[in-house]
Amino acid sequence: MADLFWLSDEQWAVMAPFMPKDQPGPERKDDRQIISGILHVLTSGCRWRDCPAAYGPRTTVYNRFNRWSRRGFWKAMLAALAKSGWAGDAAALDSTYVRAHRSAHGGKGGPKAQAIGCSRGGQTTKIHALTDVLGRPGVLLLTPGNASDVTTAPAVLAEAPGRIRRLAADKGYDADWLRTDLRAQGITPVIPGKRGRKRKIRHDKRRYRERWRIEAAFNRLKDFRRIATRYDKLARNYASALALAAVIAFWC
Repeated sequence: MADLFWLSDEQWAVMAPFMPKDQPGPERKDDRQIISGILHVLTSGCRWRDCPAAYGPRTTVYNRFNRWSRRGFWKAMLAALAKSGWAGDAAALDSTYVRAHRSAHGGKGGPKAQAIGCSRGGQTTKIHALTDVLGRPGVLLLTPGNASDVTTAPAVLAEAPGRIRRLAADKGYDADWLRTDLRAQGITPVIPGKRGRKRKIRHDKRRYRERWRIEAAFNRLKDFRRIATRYDKLARNYASALALAAVIAFWC
């Protein structure tokens, strides 16, 4: 029992208001127990079929996760918490690779449709994140591993849960068109220029050092073993697992 994950009273106090109420059909199993089981699977990396009996029927644990994932419940919870708690007007943008286990290949529509692509690390998924001044992810977006960071940036920024006046990002986001778009939105880019630029780019080096928070956020998310390696065939389910991990790690 000591190795099992259980939601604390403080964590459950944050999550409980989001639980669906007045649902038709028979009374469902205890939400706190079942969601603790889901999180045990995400943290330990075990298979759904190996979820301990202490959390209830393993089929119920998986079906609850899958059914609510299909409804967008987990992502909506993260979006709501981020919108209500977004801190400061500075943000950081970055991405990280996650290896897709062979069990994740073959999802509906093929690998590309399920956010899996061939990169230098093999078959991978890329997680794009936008974090607030405290390093808490408010936006998490999936693409195939070979997708460009800079071309994905507008889609990530479009989902920003709060106001942004200053955006820190690495050289992978150095593009004149992106800098122009950011300034048009009233956002100051804190992005160093690539080495090969003819015209050198000046940036606030002190502000740029704030980027360590988004790197720390990725490291924290990868403490969840089913986040560090992708086992889910469906991008929808992997994105839901990522959102739930972010809620527990940063917003509860």
